[in-house]
Amino acid sequence: MTRPEVTIRGAGIFGLSVAWACAKRGAHVQVVDPHGVGAGASGGIVGALAPHVPENWNPKKAFQLESLLMAERFWAEVEATGGLSAGYSKSGRLQPVADAAGLELALARGAQAEELWQGQAVWELVPVAEAGRFAPQSATGLLIRDTLTARIHPRRACEALAAALEARGVHVVADAPDEGAVVWATGWAGLLDLTDTLGRKIGDGVKGQALLLRFAAEHAAQVFVDGLHIVPHADGTVAIGSTSEREFDDPVATDAQCEALLERAVTALPVLHGAEVLERWAGVRPRARSRAPLLGAWPGLAGHFVANGGFKIGFGMAPKVAEVMADLVLEQRDTIPEGFRLDALL
Repeated sequence: MTRPEVTIRGAGIFGLSVAWACAKRGAHVQVVDPHGVGAGASGGIVGALAPHVPENWNPKKAFQLESLLMAERFWAEVEATGGLSAGYSKSGRLQPVADAAGLELALARGAQAEELWQGQAVWELVPVAEAGRFAPQSATGLLIRDTLTARIHPRRACEALAAALEARGVHVVADAPDEGAVVWATGWAGLLDLTDTLGRKIGDGVKGQALLLRFAAEHAAQVFVDGLHIVPHADGTVAIGSTSEREFDDPVATDAQCEALLERAVTALPVLHGAEVLERWAGVRPRARSRAPLLGAWPGLAGHFVANGGFKIGFGMAPKVAEVMADLVLEQRDTIPEGFRLDALL
């Protein structure tokens, strides 16, 4: 039996995506996670792949744009290889315009998007009346519509990646010794381990709660209003999320904050009134101190690497994160942006 050249520790979105990129380049890979596929924050339900606003452009936003543009091909190949749907669709997003100041800002961002998004997506204003039944209320009667935003079903996307890896002979196992290069993609617990090991605050976890409703709107754009994501999925459900809790006692318990999400969603989108709640979910997302993905070699530990800190944008960043980590691990070619580097926090 061929010995692995790469061991991935963690079967969340970063671990599975890096494993996929390495396997596609011909590496022998194993993925190790005692809790299984998508057991942490990557096993969630919301799946809003939304871009940063097109202003104050920086390497993080440029990296995210490239990753979002890669996503359609990335997920199509995963689905074709493994035979499972990831729930991906470049379905767009609607946001209400609250007032005259918001309108002015939206117009400015539209002009910047035209330049920065390279003609591959648009940011425009549309009347509420033309946006269909799954459109939020807007005081100005106008909505921002962007066509760069996509959706994915996080839990199913992890399962689709695991199936694609299995089809290539890469197995997710509960336990195995390190073989070859080791990539640590172990979520918020991994950030705490890095903090302890390196003696510097590297990152921690932020709890999020979300809900899943039975409501068929699979062809509709998702809605973003007052910090709330409302995401229609292809299976006749709508996800609502999420909270951001820096302090918590139980990482997987839901409470009144979760119920408040539903109230806010119905206020923004009355068509959801009376929809059945299918699931309440909570998990802890890994947030690096830099708020950007945390990538690179593990300082002082030869042959070990870190891919962590996806926080709220992990699924959107995953296609590009996978490529730069495969560059580093397999080819010793460092293409990681400066703001994403682990050594920058030391």
